[in-house]
Amino acid sequence: MIRACLSLVFFLALELSGAVAAGPAEVVAKAVLLEDKSEEQIALIKELDPTPELISLLTLWKEGGIFLLEGPSNTKIPVVLDPLKGTDDKQAAKLLATGLPHTDSDGKPARLIASDLNAAETDSDLRTAMKSILDLAGLAADDRSARLQAVETLGMEQDPSRLPALRGRLEKETDEEVRHTIREAIALTELKSSDPAAVVIACRTLGELGSIRSQDALKAIAKDSGPTAKAAQEALRKIELHLQAANTWGTIFRGLSLGSVLLVAALGLAVTFGLMGVINMAHGEMIAVGAYTTYVVQCIFGPGLELSPFGIHITLPSLKTSGWIYDSYFLVAIPLSFLTAALAGIALERTVIRFLYRRPLESLLATWGVSLVVQQLFRLTFGANNVQVASPRWLSGHWTFSDVSLGWNRVFVICFAAAIVAGVFLLLARTPLGLLIRAVMQNRSMAACMGVRTERVNLLTFGLGSGLAGLAGAFLSQIGNVGPSLGQSYIVDAFMTVVVGGVGSLFGTIFSALGIGMVDQSLQQILGNPVLGKILVLAGIILFLQWRPAGLFVSRSRSLEN
Repeated sequence: MIRACLSLVFFLALELSGAVAAGPAEVVAKAVLLEDKSEEQIALIKELDPTPELISLLTLWKEGGIFLLEGPSNTKIPVVLDPLKGTDDKQAAKLLATGLPHTDSDGKPARLIASDLNAAETDSDLRTAMKSILDLAGLAADDRSARLQAVETLGMEQDPSRLPALRGRLEKETDEEVRHTIREAIALTELKSSDPAAVVIACRTLGELGSIRSQDALKAIAKDSGPTAKAAQEALRKIELHLQAANTWGTIFRGLSLGSVLLVAALGLAVTFGLMGVINMAHGEMIAVGAYTTYVVQCIFGPGLELSPFGIHITLPSLKTSGWIYDSYFLVAIPLSFLTAALAGIALERTVIRFLYRRPLESLLATWGVSLVVQQLFRLTFGANNVQVASPRWLSGHWTFSDVSLGWNRVFVICFAAAIVAGVFLLLARTPLGLLIRAVMQNRSMAACMGVRTERVNLLTFGLGSGLAGLAGAFLSQIGNVGPSLGQSYIVDAFMTVVVGGVGSLFGTIFSALGIGMVDQSLQQILGNPVLGKILVLAGIILFLQWRPAGLFVSRSRSLEN
Protein backbone atom coordinates (compact mmCIF):
# COMPACT_ATOMS: atom_id res chain seq x y z
CA MET A 1 0.00 0.00 0.00
CA ILE A 2 2.85 2.36 0.89
CA ARG A 3 4.62 1.59 -2.42
CA ALA A 4 1.43 2.29 -4.38
CA CYS A 5 1.02 5.66 -2.63
CA LEU A 6 4.64 6.55 -3.38
CA SER A 7 4.10 5.66 -7.04
CA LEU A 8 1.03 7.91 -7.11
CA VAL A 9 2.99 10.78 -5.57
CA PHE A 10 5.76 10.23 -8.16
CA PHE A 11 3.41 10.44 -11.12
CA LEU A 12 1.73 13.58 -9.75
CA ALA A 13 5.11 15.21 -9.28
CA LEU A 14 6.06 14.17 -12.81
CA GLU A 15 2.90 15.79 -14.16
CA LEU A 16 3.54 19.06 -12.30
CA SER A 17 7.24 19.43 -12.89
CA GLY A 18 7.20 18.75 -16.64
CA ALA A 19 9.83 16.05 -16.26
CA VAL A 20 12.71 18.30 -17.26
CA ALA A 21 15.38 15.72 -16.46
CA ALA A 22 13.19 12.66 -16.88
CA GLY A 23 14.40 9.61 -18.75
CA PRO A 24 12.62 7.93 -21.67
CA ALA A 25 10.71 5.52 -19.43
CA GLU A 26 9.37 8.31 -17.22
CA VAL A 27 8.37 10.49 -20.19
CA VAL A 28 6.63 7.59 -21.94
CA ALA A 29 4.84 6.75 -18.67
CA LYS A 30 3.62 10.35 -18.46
CA ALA A 31 2.51 10.26 -22.12
CA VAL A 32 0.61 7.02 -21.56
CA LEU A 33 -1.38 8.65 -18.74
CA LEU A 34 -2.46 11.48 -21.06
CA GLU A 35 -5.32 9.49 -22.55
CA ASP A 36 -7.41 11.15 -25.28
CA LYS A 37 -4.78 13.90 -25.57
CA SER A 38 -2.77 12.69 -28.52
CA GLU A 39 -1.30 16.11 -29.33
CA GLU A 40 0.28 16.33 -25.88
CA GLN A 41 1.43 12.72 -26.11
CA ILE A 42 3.08 13.42 -29.48
CA ALA A 43 4.76 16.55 -28.13
CA LEU A 44 6.22 14.61 -25.21
CA ILE A 45 7.72 11.74 -27.19
CA LYS A 46 9.09 14.04 -29.92
CA GLU A 47 11.16 15.90 -27.33
CA LEU A 48 13.21 12.75 -26.68
CA ASP A 49 16.24 11.56 -28.62
CA PRO A 50 15.59 8.29 -30.50
CA THR A 51 17.69 6.10 -28.22
CA PRO A 52 17.41 2.29 -28.20
CA GLU A 53 15.49 2.51 -24.89
CA LEU A 54 12.91 4.89 -26.39
CA ILE A 55 12.57 2.72 -29.50
CA SER A 56 11.93 -0.33 -27.33
CA LEU A 57 9.31 1.51 -25.27
CA LEU A 58 7.47 2.95 -28.29
CA THR A 59 7.45 -0.42 -30.02
CA LEU A 60 6.03 -2.00 -26.87
CA TRP A 61 3.38 0.71 -26.62
CA LYS A 62 2.38 0.44 -30.28
CA GLU A 63 2.06 -3.35 -30.01
CA GLY A 64 -0.17 -3.17 -26.92
CA GLY A 65 2.48 -4.19 -24.38
CA ILE A 66 1.85 -1.35 -21.91
CA PHE A 67 -1.10 -1.79 -19.55
CA LEU A 68 -3.02 0.57 -17.27
CA LEU A 69 -3.97 -0.61 -13.79
CA GLU A 70 -6.50 1.03 -11.48
CA GLY A 71 -4.74 2.84 -8.64
CA PRO A 72 -6.05 4.61 -5.54
CA SER A 73 -8.38 7.62 -5.93
CA ASN A 74 -9.33 6.62 -9.52
CA THR A 75 -5.75 7.01 -10.73
CA LYS A 76 -4.08 4.77 -13.26
CA ILE A 77 -0.68 3.14 -13.14
CA PRO A 78 1.17 2.14 -16.36
CA VAL A 79 2.90 -1.22 -16.05
CA VAL A 80 4.66 -3.73 -18.28
CA LEU A 81 4.72 -7.50 -17.89
CA ASP A 82 7.76 -9.73 -17.69
CA PRO A 83 8.04 -11.92 -20.84
CA LEU A 84 8.34 -15.12 -18.78
CA LYS A 85 5.03 -16.79 -17.93
CA GLY A 86 4.33 -19.12 -15.07
CA THR A 87 2.37 -22.35 -15.24
CA ASP A 88 -0.79 -20.36 -14.49
CA ASP A 89 -0.08 -17.96 -17.43
CA LYS A 90 0.63 -15.15 -14.98
CA GLN A 91 3.47 -12.67 -15.48
CA ALA A 92 5.31 -10.39 -13.09
CA ALA A 93 4.28 -6.71 -13.42
CA LYS A 94 6.76 -3.83 -13.30
CA LEU A 95 6.15 -0.09 -13.07
CA LEU A 96 6.84 1.48 -16.46
CA ALA A 97 8.41 4.66 -15.07
CA THR A 98 10.84 3.10 -12.59
CA GLY A 99 11.16 -0.56 -13.56
CA LEU A 100 10.41 -1.55 -9.96
CA PRO A 101 8.06 -4.45 -9.23
CA HIS A 102 4.40 -3.53 -8.89
CA THR A 103 2.98 -4.80 -5.60
CA ASP A 104 -0.49 -5.81 -4.54
CA SER A 105 -2.38 -4.64 -1.45
CA ASP A 106 -0.31 -6.99 0.72
CA GLY A 107 2.98 -5.51 -0.49
CA LYS A 108 3.89 -8.63 -2.50
CA PRO A 109 5.04 -8.50 -6.16
CA ALA A 110 1.93 -8.70 -8.32
CA ARG A 111 1.54 -11.40 -10.99
CA LEU A 112 -1.11 -10.70 -13.62
CA ILE A 113 -2.66 -12.27 -16.71
CA ALA A 114 -2.29 -10.10 -19.82
CA SER A 115 -5.72 -10.98 -21.24
CA ASP A 116 -7.38 -9.59 -18.10
CA LEU A 117 -5.74 -6.15 -18.44
CA ASN A 118 -6.49 -3.02 -20.47
CA ALA A 119 -3.73 -2.02 -22.88
CA ALA A 120 -2.82 1.65 -23.27
CA GLU A 121 -4.57 2.86 -26.42
CA THR A 122 -3.09 4.76 -29.37
CA ASP A 123 -4.82 6.65 -32.17
CA SER A 124 -3.72 7.07 -35.79
CA ASP A 125 -1.93 10.40 -35.18
CA LEU A 126 0.07 8.95 -32.30
CA ARG A 127 0.99 5.85 -34.28
CA THR A 128 2.14 8.05 -37.17
CA ALA A 129 4.35 10.03 -34.79
CA MET A 130 5.75 6.79 -33.36
CA LYS A 131 6.54 5.55 -36.85
CA SER A 132 8.41 8.75 -37.66
CA ILE A 133 10.54 8.39 -34.54
CA LEU A 134 11.23 4.75 -35.32
CA ASP A 135 12.25 5.68 -38.87
CA LEU A 136 14.63 8.34 -37.57
CA ALA A 137 16.13 5.81 -35.19
CA GLY A 138 16.63 3.45 -38.13
CA LEU A 139 19.12 5.93 -39.63
CA ALA A 140 21.65 4.95 -36.96
CA ALA A 141 20.91 1.22 -36.98
CA ASP A 142 23.86 -1.16 -37.13
CA ASP A 143 22.19 -3.28 -39.78
CA ARG A 144 22.79 -1.90 -43.29
CA SER A 145 19.44 -3.08 -44.65
CA ALA A 146 17.61 -1.40 -41.74
CA ARG A 147 19.36 1.90 -42.52
CA LEU A 148 18.44 1.58 -46.19
CA GLN A 149 14.79 0.95 -45.38
CA ALA A 150 14.68 3.89 -42.96
CA VAL A 151 16.23 6.27 -45.51
CA GLU A 152 13.85 5.16 -48.26
CA THR A 153 10.85 5.66 -45.97
CA LEU A 154 11.94 9.16 -44.92
CA GLY A 155 12.62 10.12 -48.53
CA MET A 156 9.14 9.07 -49.69
CA GLU A 157 7.57 11.09 -46.83
CA GLN A 158 9.16 14.30 -48.23
CA ASP A 159 8.95 15.94 -44.80
CA PRO A 160 11.28 19.00 -44.64
CA SER A 161 11.68 18.52 -40.90
CA ARG A 162 13.65 15.33 -41.65
CA LEU A 163 16.35 17.15 -43.63
CA PRO A 164 18.68 17.86 -40.66
CA ALA A 165 18.63 14.20 -39.63
CA LEU A 166 19.28 13.03 -43.21
CA ARG A 167 22.13 15.49 -43.74
CA GLY A 168 23.65 14.55 -40.41
CA ARG A 169 23.54 10.88 -41.32
CA LEU A 170 25.09 11.58 -44.74
CA GLU A 171 28.20 13.00 -43.05
CA LYS A 172 28.62 9.84 -40.94
CA GLU A 173 27.60 7.16 -43.43
CA THR A 174 30.39 5.08 -45.01
CA ASP A 175 28.41 2.59 -47.10
CA GLU A 176 28.22 3.89 -50.68
CA GLU A 177 24.79 2.47 -51.48
CA VAL A 178 23.31 3.97 -48.31
CA ARG A 179 24.96 7.32 -49.12
CA HIS A 180 23.41 7.19 -52.60
CA THR A 181 19.97 6.54 -51.07
CA ILE A 182 20.41 9.39 -48.55
CA ARG A 183 21.28 11.86 -51.33
CA GLU A 184 18.20 10.68 -53.19
CA ALA A 185 16.03 11.11 -50.06
CA ILE A 186 17.38 14.64 -49.46
CA ALA A 187 16.68 15.66 -53.07
CA LEU A 188 13.19 14.15 -52.92
CA THR A 189 12.44 16.11 -49.76
CA GLU A 190 13.77 19.36 -51.24
CA LEU A 191 11.24 19.06 -54.06
CA LYS A 192 8.75 20.37 -51.49
CA SER A 193 10.85 23.48 -50.86
CA SER A 194 9.27 26.90 -51.45
CA ASP A 195 12.53 28.10 -53.03
CA PRO A 196 12.47 27.46 -56.84
CA ALA A 197 16.28 27.41 -56.98
CA ALA A 198 16.38 24.59 -54.40
CA VAL A 199 13.77 22.66 -56.39
CA VAL A 200 15.83 23.02 -59.58
CA ILE A 201 18.95 21.74 -57.82
CA ALA A 202 16.97 18.81 -56.39
CA CYS A 203 15.65 17.93 -59.88
CA ARG A 204 19.17 17.93 -61.30
CA THR A 205 20.40 15.74 -58.45
CA LEU A 206 17.61 13.22 -58.96
CA GLY A 207 18.31 13.11 -62.70
CA GLU A 208 22.02 12.49 -62.10
CA LEU A 209 21.21 9.77 -59.58
CA GLY A 210 18.73 8.10 -61.96
CA SER A 211 16.12 8.08 -59.20
CA ILE A 212 13.28 5.80 -60.28
CA ARG A 213 11.37 6.53 -57.04
CA SER A 214 11.12 10.23 -57.85
CA GLN A 215 9.33 9.87 -61.20
CA ASP A 216 5.83 10.58 -59.84
CA ALA A 217 6.97 13.65 -57.92
CA LEU A 218 8.92 14.96 -60.92
CA LYS A 219 5.96 14.42 -63.27
CA ALA A 220 3.80 16.56 -60.99
CA ILE A 221 6.38 19.38 -61.15
CA ALA A 222 6.84 18.99 -64.90
CA LYS A 223 3.17 19.91 -65.46
CA ASP A 224 3.82 23.44 -64.20
CA SER A 225 5.71 26.18 -66.04
CA GLY A 226 9.00 27.92 -65.46
CA PRO A 227 12.53 26.75 -64.67
CA THR A 228 11.37 24.08 -62.21
CA ALA A 229 9.23 22.40 -64.88
CA LYS A 230 12.15 22.39 -67.36
CA ALA A 231 14.47 20.95 -64.70
CA ALA A 232 11.92 18.23 -63.88
CA GLN A 233 11.52 17.34 -67.56
CA GLU A 234 15.27 17.07 -68.02
CA ALA A 235 15.52 14.90 -64.90
CA LEU A 236 12.77 12.62 -66.21
CA ARG A 237 14.64 12.24 -69.51
CA LYS A 238 17.83 11.21 -67.71
CA ILE A 239 15.90 8.79 -65.48
CA GLU A 240 14.27 7.22 -68.54
CA LEU A 241 17.71 6.65 -70.12
CA HIS A 242 18.94 5.15 -66.86
CA LEU A 243 15.86 2.92 -66.68
CA GLN A 244 16.44 1.67 -70.23
CA ALA A 245 20.06 0.84 -69.40
CA ALA A 246 19.00 -0.94 -66.19
CA ASN A 247 16.38 -2.97 -68.09
CA THR A 248 18.95 -3.90 -70.75
CA TRP A 249 21.52 -5.11 -68.23
CA GLY A 250 18.79 -6.85 -66.24
CA THR A 251 17.62 -8.66 -69.36
CA ILE A 252 21.19 -9.73 -70.14
CA PHE A 253 21.65 -11.06 -66.61
CA ARG A 254 18.31 -12.90 -66.64
CA GLY A 255 19.14 -14.31 -70.07
CA LEU A 256 22.51 -15.56 -68.83
CA SER A 257 20.93 -17.11 -65.75
CA LEU A 258 18.16 -18.80 -67.78
CA GLY A 259 20.73 -19.99 -70.31
CA SER A 260 22.86 -21.36 -67.47
CA VAL A 261 19.86 -23.27 -66.09
CA LEU A 262 19.23 -24.75 -69.54
CA LEU A 263 22.91 -25.54 -69.91
CA VAL A 264 23.12 -27.30 -66.55
CA ALA A 265 19.99 -29.32 -67.38
CA ALA A 266 21.17 -30.16 -70.94
CA LEU A 267 24.85 -30.84 -70.35
CA GLY A 268 24.30 -34.40 -69.13
CA LEU A 269 22.02 -35.01 -72.10
CA ALA A 270 24.73 -33.67 -74.40
CA VAL A 271 26.89 -36.57 -73.22
CA THR A 272 24.31 -39.39 -73.29
CA PHE A 273 22.44 -38.24 -76.39
CA GLY A 274 25.02 -36.12 -78.18
CA LEU A 275 28.04 -38.36 -77.74
CA MET A 276 26.46 -41.79 -77.22
CA GLY A 277 23.43 -41.37 -79.48
CA VAL A 278 21.05 -42.74 -76.81
CA ILE A 279 17.64 -41.07 -76.62
CA ASN A 280 17.21 -41.17 -72.85
CA MET A 281 13.72 -40.01 -71.90
CA ALA A 282 14.56 -40.77 -68.26
CA HIS A 283 17.15 -37.98 -68.19
CA GLY A 284 14.65 -35.76 -66.38
CA GLU A 285 14.34 -38.37 -63.64
CA MET A 286 18.13 -38.25 -63.16
CA ILE A 287 17.68 -34.53 -62.52
CA ALA A 288 14.98 -35.35 -59.97
CA VAL A 289 17.30 -37.90 -58.30
CA GLY A 290 19.82 -35.10 -57.68
CA ALA A 291 17.12 -32.77 -56.37
CA TYR A 292 15.71 -35.35 -53.95
CA THR A 293 19.24 -36.17 -52.79
CA THR A 294 19.66 -32.50 -51.88
CA TYR A 295 16.36 -32.62 -49.99
CA VAL A 296 17.44 -35.71 -48.03
CA VAL A 297 20.80 -34.15 -47.11
CA GLN A 298 19.01 -31.00 -45.93
CA CYS A 299 16.71 -33.08 -43.72
CA ILE A 300 19.64 -35.00 -42.24
CA PHE A 301 21.37 -31.71 -41.37
CA GLY A 302 18.08 -30.42 -39.94
CA PRO A 303 15.10 -32.19 -38.35
CA GLY A 304 15.62 -35.64 -39.89
CA LEU A 305 13.28 -37.50 -42.23
CA GLU A 306 10.81 -40.36 -42.00
CA LEU A 307 9.96 -42.37 -45.14
CA SER A 308 7.56 -45.22 -45.73
CA PRO A 309 8.21 -46.72 -49.19
CA PHE A 310 6.14 -49.86 -49.86
CA GLY A 311 4.96 -49.80 -46.25
CA ILE A 312 8.53 -50.09 -44.88
CA HIS A 313 9.14 -47.43 -42.22
CA ILE A 314 12.59 -45.80 -42.53
CA THR A 315 13.86 -43.09 -40.18
CA LEU A 316 16.87 -41.09 -41.33
CA PRO A 317 19.02 -39.61 -38.55
CA SER A 318 19.05 -35.91 -37.67
CA LEU A 319 22.25 -33.98 -36.98
CA LYS A 320 20.16 -31.08 -35.57
CA THR A 321 22.66 -28.49 -36.83
CA SER A 322 22.07 -24.74 -37.07
CA GLY A 323 23.84 -21.62 -38.24
CA TRP A 324 26.67 -21.91 -40.72
CA ILE A 325 26.90 -25.68 -40.22
CA TYR A 326 23.32 -26.11 -41.42
CA ASP A 327 23.95 -23.71 -44.32
CA SER A 328 26.83 -25.91 -45.45
CA TYR A 329 24.46 -28.81 -46.21
CA PHE A 330 24.34 -27.73 -49.86
CA LEU A 331 28.11 -28.11 -50.21
CA VAL A 332 27.71 -31.72 -49.06
CA ALA A 333 24.67 -32.27 -51.29
CA ILE A 334 26.46 -31.28 -54.52
CA PRO A 335 28.90 -34.24 -54.72
CA LEU A 336 26.30 -36.63 -53.28
CA SER A 337 23.79 -35.57 -55.96
CA PHE A 338 26.34 -36.34 -58.66
CA LEU A 339 27.20 -39.69 -57.12
CA THR A 340 23.58 -40.77 -56.55
CA ALA A 341 22.46 -39.83 -60.06
CA ALA A 342 25.57 -41.45 -61.58
CA LEU A 343 24.83 -44.72 -59.77
CA ALA A 344 21.21 -44.55 -60.94
CA GLY A 345 22.44 -43.98 -64.51
CA ILE A 346 24.85 -46.90 -64.29
CA ALA A 347 22.03 -49.14 -63.09
CA LEU A 348 19.86 -47.97 -66.00
CA GLU A 349 22.64 -48.62 -68.50
CA ARG A 350 23.34 -52.12 -67.18
CA THR A 351 19.69 -53.18 -67.09
CA VAL A 352 18.16 -51.44 -70.13
CA ILE A 353 20.38 -49.28 -72.31
CA ARG A 354 23.14 -51.85 -73.00
CA PHE A 355 20.69 -53.90 -75.06
CA LEU A 356 19.43 -50.95 -77.12
CA TYR A 357 22.52 -49.27 -78.62
CA ARG A 358 21.94 -48.24 -82.27
CA ARG A 359 18.18 -48.78 -81.75
CA PRO A 360 16.89 -45.24 -81.11
CA LEU A 361 13.17 -45.95 -81.26
CA GLU A 362 13.38 -48.85 -78.82
CA SER A 363 15.60 -46.87 -76.44
CA LEU A 364 13.14 -43.95 -76.54
CA LEU A 365 10.18 -46.15 -75.62
CA ALA A 366 12.07 -48.12 -72.98
CA THR A 367 13.48 -45.06 -71.19
CA TRP A 368 10.08 -43.38 -71.34
CA GLY A 369 8.65 -46.36 -69.48
CA VAL A 370 11.54 -46.18 -67.00
CA SER A 371 10.77 -42.50 -66.39
CA LEU A 372 7.16 -43.35 -65.48
CA VAL A 373 8.32 -46.08 -63.09
CA VAL A 374 10.84 -43.76 -61.40
CA GLN A 375 8.25 -41.02 -61.00
CA GLN A 376 5.95 -43.48 -59.26
CA LEU A 377 8.81 -44.55 -56.98
CA PHE A 378 9.28 -40.90 -56.01
CA ARG A 379 5.57 -40.63 -55.18
CA LEU A 380 5.64 -43.80 -53.07
CA THR A 381 8.77 -42.69 -51.22
CA PHE A 382 8.39 -38.92 -50.77
CA GLY A 383 4.69 -38.41 -51.48
CA ALA A 384 2.87 -36.89 -54.43
CA ASN A 385 3.22 -33.31 -53.16
CA ASN A 386 6.25 -31.14 -53.73
CA VAL A 387 8.85 -30.90 -50.99
CA GLN A 388 10.51 -27.64 -50.05
CA VAL A 389 14.29 -27.30 -50.12
CA ALA A 390 15.39 -24.21 -48.19
CA SER A 391 18.26 -22.27 -49.72
CA PRO A 392 21.23 -21.59 -47.43
CA ARG A 393 21.59 -17.98 -46.38
CA TRP A 394 24.56 -17.41 -48.65
CA LEU A 395 22.30 -18.16 -51.64
CA SER A 396 19.18 -16.32 -50.44
CA GLY A 397 20.08 -12.66 -50.88
CA HIS A 398 20.86 -10.43 -53.82
CA TRP A 399 23.10 -7.60 -54.94
CA THR A 400 21.67 -4.38 -56.34
CA PHE A 401 23.97 -2.61 -58.76
CA SER A 402 22.68 0.51 -60.53
CA ASP A 403 19.07 -0.63 -59.98
CA VAL A 404 19.84 -4.08 -61.44
CA SER A 405 19.04 -6.85 -58.96
CA LEU A 406 21.52 -9.75 -59.10
CA GLY A 407 20.20 -12.72 -57.14
CA TRP A 408 22.92 -14.73 -55.43
CA ASN A 409 21.36 -18.01 -56.54
CA ARG A 410 21.33 -16.84 -60.17
CA VAL A 411 24.95 -15.69 -59.94
CA PHE A 412 25.79 -19.06 -58.44
CA VAL A 413 24.17 -21.01 -61.27
CA ILE A 414 26.15 -19.02 -63.86
CA CYS A 415 29.42 -19.80 -62.06
CA PHE A 416 28.23 -23.34 -61.42
CA ALA A 417 27.51 -23.92 -65.13
CA ALA A 418 30.88 -22.45 -66.12
CA ALA A 419 32.67 -24.76 -63.65
CA ILE A 420 30.81 -27.83 -64.93
CA VAL A 421 31.57 -26.99 -68.57
CA ALA A 422 35.25 -26.47 -67.76
CA GLY A 423 35.35 -29.76 -65.84
CA VAL A 424 33.69 -31.75 -68.65
CA PHE A 425 35.99 -30.19 -71.26
CA LEU A 426 39.10 -31.04 -69.23
CA LEU A 427 37.81 -34.57 -68.65
CA LEU A 428 37.20 -35.21 -72.34
CA ALA A 429 40.30 -33.43 -73.67
CA ARG A 430 42.98 -33.98 -71.03
CA THR A 431 42.39 -37.37 -69.36
CA PRO A 432 42.83 -40.98 -70.50
CA LEU A 433 39.13 -41.62 -69.82
CA GLY A 434 38.21 -38.72 -72.08
CA LEU A 435 40.41 -40.13 -74.84
CA LEU A 436 38.68 -43.51 -74.57
CA ILE A 437 35.24 -41.87 -74.58
CA ARG A 438 36.03 -39.89 -77.73
CA ALA A 439 37.50 -42.94 -79.43
CA VAL A 440 34.51 -45.15 -78.71
CA MET A 441 31.98 -42.49 -79.70
CA GLN A 442 33.72 -41.73 -83.00
CA ASN A 443 34.30 -45.35 -84.11
CA ARG A 444 33.16 -48.06 -81.72
CA SER A 445 34.34 -51.00 -83.88
CA MET A 446 37.82 -49.59 -84.46
CA ALA A 447 38.22 -48.79 -80.76
CA ALA A 448 37.23 -52.37 -79.88
CA CYS A 449 39.80 -53.70 -82.35
CA MET A 450 42.46 -51.57 -80.63
CA GLY A 451 41.69 -53.29 -77.32
CA VAL A 452 39.39 -50.69 -75.77
CA ARG A 453 36.78 -52.22 -73.48
CA THR A 454 33.82 -50.47 -75.08
CA GLU A 455 31.24 -51.81 -72.64
CA ARG A 456 33.08 -50.30 -69.68
CA VAL A 457 33.49 -47.00 -71.52
CA ASN A 458 29.76 -46.97 -72.31
CA LEU A 459 29.02 -47.60 -68.64
CA LEU A 460 31.26 -44.77 -67.42
CA THR A 461 30.05 -42.35 -70.08
CA PHE A 462 26.39 -42.94 -69.24
CA GLY A 463 27.20 -42.60 -65.54
CA LEU A 464 28.95 -39.28 -66.27
CA GLY A 465 25.94 -37.93 -68.18
CA SER A 466 23.54 -39.01 -65.44
CA GLY A 467 25.79 -37.52 -62.74
CA LEU A 468 25.76 -34.19 -64.55
CA ALA A 469 21.96 -34.37 -64.55
CA GLY A 470 22.10 -34.93 -60.79
CA LEU A 471 24.18 -31.77 -60.39
CA ALA A 472 21.51 -29.94 -62.36
CA GLY A 473 18.87 -31.25 -59.95
CA ALA A 474 20.89 -30.09 -56.94
CA PHE A 475 20.86 -26.52 -58.18
CA LEU A 476 17.32 -26.55 -59.53
CA SER A 477 16.18 -27.47 -56.01
CA GLN A 478 17.37 -23.99 -54.93
CA ILE A 479 15.16 -22.07 -57.36
CA GLY A 480 11.91 -24.04 -57.11
CA ASN A 481 10.08 -26.86 -55.38
CA VAL A 482 11.08 -30.48 -55.80
CA GLY A 483 8.45 -32.96 -56.93
CA PRO A 484 8.10 -36.27 -58.80
CA SER A 485 7.56 -34.47 -62.12
CA LEU A 486 10.47 -32.01 -61.73
CA GLY A 487 12.47 -33.61 -64.53
CA GLN A 488 9.57 -33.51 -66.98
CA SER A 489 9.65 -29.71 -66.79
CA TYR A 490 13.14 -29.65 -68.28
CA ILE A 491 13.40 -32.71 -70.52
CA VAL A 492 11.93 -30.99 -73.61
CA ASP A 493 14.05 -27.87 -73.12
CA ALA A 494 17.15 -30.02 -72.64
CA PHE A 495 16.60 -31.97 -75.88
CA MET A 496 15.80 -28.73 -77.70
CA THR A 497 19.05 -27.16 -76.48
CA VAL A 498 21.18 -30.13 -77.55
CA VAL A 499 19.57 -30.41 -81.00
CA VAL A 500 19.84 -26.69 -81.77
CA GLY A 501 23.50 -26.65 -80.70
CA GLY A 502 24.35 -29.68 -82.79
CA VAL A 503 24.19 -33.31 -81.68
CA GLY A 504 27.57 -34.34 -80.31
CA SER A 505 28.94 -30.80 -79.86
CA LEU A 506 29.50 -29.54 -76.33
CA PHE A 507 30.34 -26.06 -77.62
CA GLY A 508 27.11 -26.11 -79.59
CA THR A 509 25.19 -26.95 -76.43
CA ILE A 510 26.78 -23.98 -74.64
CA PHE A 511 25.99 -21.50 -77.42
CA SER A 512 22.50 -22.91 -77.85
CA ALA A 513 21.62 -22.69 -74.14
CA LEU A 514 22.88 -19.12 -73.76
CA GLY A 515 21.31 -18.04 -77.04
CA ILE A 516 17.89 -19.48 -76.20
CA GLY A 517 18.03 -17.90 -72.75
CA MET A 518 18.94 -14.46 -74.10
CA VAL A 519 16.30 -14.54 -76.86
CA ASP A 520 13.62 -15.77 -74.45
CA GLN A 521 14.26 -12.99 -71.91
CA SER A 522 14.59 -10.32 -74.60
CA LEU A 523 11.26 -11.26 -76.17
CA GLN A 524 9.59 -11.28 -72.74
CA GLN A 525 10.98 -7.79 -72.06
CA ILE A 526 9.89 -6.44 -75.46
CA LEU A 527 6.48 -8.10 -75.62
CA GLY A 528 5.66 -7.96 -71.91
CA ASN A 529 4.11 -11.44 -72.17
CA PRO A 530 6.16 -14.46 -70.99
CA VAL A 531 3.87 -17.04 -72.64
CA LEU A 532 3.95 -15.31 -76.03
CA GLY A 533 7.72 -14.96 -75.73
CA LYS A 534 8.17 -18.71 -75.18
CA ILE A 535 5.84 -19.51 -78.11
CA LEU A 536 7.90 -17.31 -80.42
CA VAL A 537 11.13 -18.92 -79.20
CA LEU A 538 9.75 -22.39 -79.96
CA ALA A 539 8.53 -21.25 -83.40
CA GLY A 540 11.94 -19.75 -84.11
CA ILE A 541 13.67 -23.00 -83.16
CA ILE A 542 11.41 -25.00 -85.49
CA LEU A 543 12.17 -22.64 -88.38
CA PHE A 544 15.89 -22.73 -87.59
CA LEU A 545 15.96 -26.54 -87.67
CA GLN A 546 14.15 -26.48 -91.00
CA TRP A 547 16.98 -24.37 -92.37
CA ARG A 548 19.83 -26.12 -90.51
CA PRO A 549 18.75 -29.60 -89.37
CA ALA A 550 22.18 -30.50 -87.99
CA GLY A 551 22.23 -27.55 -85.60
CA LEU A 552 24.76 -24.80 -85.06
CA PHE A 553 27.86 -27.01 -84.97
CA VAL A 554 27.96 -30.14 -87.12
CA SER A 555 30.04 -33.01 -85.72
CA ARG A 556 32.27 -34.41 -88.45
CA SER A 557 33.58 -38.00 -88.39
CA ARG A 558 35.30 -40.42 -90.75
CA SER A 559 33.33 -43.31 -89.30
CA LEU A 560 31.27 -45.26 -91.86
CA GLU A 561 28.51 -45.52 -89.23
CA ASN A 562 27.89 -41.75 -89.57
